Amino acid sequence: MASSSPGINSLASWVAFFLLLWTFSEGGKLLVVPIDGSHWLSMRPVVERLRQRGHEIVMVVPEINLRIGSSVHYTMKTYSVSYTKEYVEAEFKKMGYRSFTPQPFLEKFSKMANITAMFFDSCKRLLSNKELIKYLEESKFDAVFMDPFFPCGQIVAEHLSLPSVYLVRGLPCSLDFHATLCPNPPSYIPRFFTRYTDRMAFLQRVGNLIVSLSSSLACSFLYSPYDHLIKEFLHQEATVLELLSHASVWLMKYDFVFEYPRPLMPNMVLIGGVSCARERALSQEFEAIVNASGEHGIIVFSLGSMVSEIPMKKAKEIAEALGSVPQTVLWRYTGEAPPNLPKNVKLVKWLPQNDLLAHPKTRAFITHGGSHGVYEGICNAVPMVLMPLFGDQMDNAKRVESRGAGVTLNILEMTSKDISAALKAVINDKKYKENIKRLSDLHLDRPIHPLDLAVHWVEFVMRHKGAPHLRPAAHDLNWIQYHSLDVIAFLLAVVLLSLFISVKCCLFCCRRCCFKKGRTRKPTKSKSH
Repeated sequence: MASSSPGINSLASWVAFFLLLWTFSEGGKLLVVPIDGSHWLSMRPVVERLRQRGHEIVMVVPEINLRIGSSVHYTMKTYSVSYTKEYVEAEFKKMGYRSFTPQPFLEKFSKMANITAMFFDSCKRLLSNKELIKYLEESKFDAVFMDPFFPCGQIVAEHLSLPSVYLVRGLPCSLDFHATLCPNPPSYIPRFFTRYTDRMAFLQRVGNLIVSLSSSLACSFLYSPYDHLIKEFLHQEATVLELLSHASVWLMKYDFVFEYPRPLMPNMVLIGGVSCARERALSQEFEAIVNASGEHGIIVFSLGSMVSEIPMKKAKEIAEALGSVPQTVLWRYTGEAPPNLPKNVKLVKWLPQNDLLAHPKTRAFITHGGSHGVYEGICNAVPMVLMPLFGDQMDNAKRVESRGAGVTLNILEMTSKDISAALKAVINDKKYKENIKRLSDLHLDRPIHPLDLAVHWVEFVMRHKGAPHLRPAAHDLNWIQYHSLDVIAFLLAVVLLSLFISVKCCLFCCRRCCFKKGRTRKPTKSKSH
């Protein structure tokens, strides 16, 4: 019996080996076009899970980036760009720093133009890289997985005639809903940057409608330069909106625990909380800090991966406020330490955010309101103090606050007293913990984890070469047909014609009746004597 054991073990090893080879041979080949920064943090777990399932992953990224590094999970193909890493770091640093100081709208607009120009230049460099394009043409991919905020990925997908899968929180001026032809009524669906809820008063609905109608100007500024690029590279007349409408599946990074209820199209899949992973054991350093906090526990403080430094005046106010609470505060901050930093605050250059939020001693989470951090707060049922900086963070903060799960502060106007009061409220007032716990329970009560759902739909598109059965016929209608204006005009013409004929008939009958009466009436003659 003992002598047969090695043979059985050897056979089992060979079976496992061949099964592994079979798994990898059955895997597909996926092209990934990501966006650097916080967007990559949501895409990375999906990419890594797809690789674990045996798919070959090829990433196309600019040679200068901040967060996307080499990995065993994918092959990186880079292309040269005109900017340096120092320039990118400086731009993002200034973007975060400027959020704490009031600026005129035109100045903010011009600074945003620098980021937009950087993306556009990156796209031009990618499409003009003949060697890389030739490699992509010869690689026989099954699909393209991308963040559509950078529309260059869809241009490449069109050129390669490949189906595409998008991972997105939302696009400027509701471009995602225009591209999918999803109903998007402004009467109860608040537009980005309005900070409205789905329960709007009359004047708010007026403002929401005005924003909805004027948002096309923002789209023109952001995406119209790509139209010439599309014509030049694809040799066809098309807009970014038209290309985006060709996506097979949209993976939306929210759910209706966080987002307000609204209509969706069949190819829009909700995967809110895709980056919420199971907590891992803390390192000895962080475990020691958490344990030393005693019964008061800890507060996790992070303003995101893009903000590393804030004005000293504001840093002093924040430090003063943090010193007013008994909790130990773990603050991810790489700037100059404020001189009034209290003893209960620990500055760290990096922290395991999800693992700390999952710890039972965590009492509150100070966040900038990015969707990545907000969902980690919801997953782990930690009440939040939100300090939104830019982008969709104001709207994200409004959604958390309207659910009673946190307090939002205006970073331009907040004082140390405001920060202290907000922290004490979410820690000491039980309603915040109860509300975030209710949201967490709702979010976690699901048949499948969002990460597994995202992986399934990427694989679905790879296996079936798209998802045309989810594409509504509305895409084949023009604007007049979609709104049934031709049908309304036809019915109106029928009604008017019928009314005209009826009136004419009535008039004709009246004339006939009057004419007959006139003929039957005989004139009376007077008798003369």
